[in-house]
Amino acid sequence: MMHAILLPRTGGPDVLEWREVETPRAAPGEVVLAVTAAALNYSDLLQRRGTYSLGIPLPLILGIECSGTIAELGEGVEGWNVGDRVCALVAGGAYAERVAVPATQLLPVPAGVDPVMAAGLPEAACTVWSNLLDIARLQPGESVLIHGGAGGIGSFAIQTARAMGCRVFATAGGETKLARCRQFGADRAISYRDEDFVAVVRAETGGKGVDVILDNMGAPYLARNISALAHDGRVAMIGLQGGRIAEVNLGQMMGVRASLFTTSLRDRPLPEKARIVAGVRRDLWPLIEQGRLEPVIDRTFPLCDAQRAHDHMENGDHVGKIVLTI
Repeated sequence: MMHAILLPRTGGPDVLEWREVETPRAAPGEVVLAVTAAALNYSDLLQRRGTYSLGIPLPLILGIECSGTIAELGEGVEGWNVGDRVCALVAGGAYAERVAVPATQLLPVPAGVDPVMAAGLPEAACTVWSNLLDIARLQPGESVLIHGGAGGIGSFAIQTARAMGCRVFATAGGETKLARCRQFGADRAISYRDEDFVAVVRAETGGKGVDVILDNMGAPYLARNISALAHDGRVAMIGLQGGRIAEVNLGQMMGVRASLFTTSLRDRPLPEKARIVAGVRRDLWPLIEQGRLEPVIDRTFPLCDAQRAHDHMENGDHVGKIVLTI
C-alpha cells in the first residue's frame, strides 16, 4: 500500500483526500517510479472542478508529471535501470508515492537540475516542443507571441523561443509577472489588463504582426490573435481558460494565409507521446544542461497539503510551476 491524493468527487480544493491506496505494479513496457515530486497543472484544477473534457471517471489520482527514481521495471523495458533518476509525463496518478509510467515517456533528470525542480519539466517541455517546434514550425529569427508568459508553460516557452533567436512578445497581468517575463527573455512584456496586445504587436513589428502565437485562453482571444498575425502566421491553441465558443472571420484568415491549430497532449496515442518525448530529449534537454533553459518553480508544498497547493494555484498569483514534494 502507498499514500496518494485521491479525487473522490468534484468540487473545491477541500474534496482532495490523503488516502492509502494500492501500490501500482509495472505492466509490460512500463516502469514504476518512487515519486520525488509532482507538479500541478491547470488540467488538474479542471478535473477537480468536473469541467475536464476527457471525462475520466472518478475516483482518481490527479497529476500528469513528476520526478522520481525507478523502483521497478516491467517486462520488455530496455535502456533504463532500477535506481535511475528520471522525470516523466504521465496520463494521471502523479500525486502519489508511486506511479506506473510507460518507459517511452521517461526523461533523465538533466545534469545540474535538482530532482524536485525536474518535476516541473516534462509537461511544459513536451507542450512547448510539440506546439512551437513541431506543429507551428517556429524558426530561428521569427517572432512569437506567448500568452500567459508567467505560467509554467509560458515561462518555458519564452526561454525556448529566446534560445532559438526569436523575437519574443509575452502577455501577463501585473508588474511583477511582467518583470518576470522580461527576466525569462521576452523582448516586450504586454499587460493584458492595460494594453491591447494587437496594437502593441503591430506597432513593435512595423505593422507586420508575429509569425507564431501560443495561446492558452481560447475563445476571447481568437479574433484578436488573427489580427496580430503576420502573413503565413500560425496560432497554436493549447487551452480554453477564457472560454470555448468563438466566431472567426475566415476571410480575414485567408487574407493572411493564417493557420489555426487546436492541440492537446494528454489524450494523444502512446506512440505520439513517445515521439514528442524523444523530440524533447533531442532538442531541449541539451539547452537545459547548458543552462539556457530552466524550470521555473514558484513554490513547493508537501504532497499531503495538495489542498493548499490547489488554493494557491487558483489565486493566480504564482509564477511558474507549483510542486508537491514527498
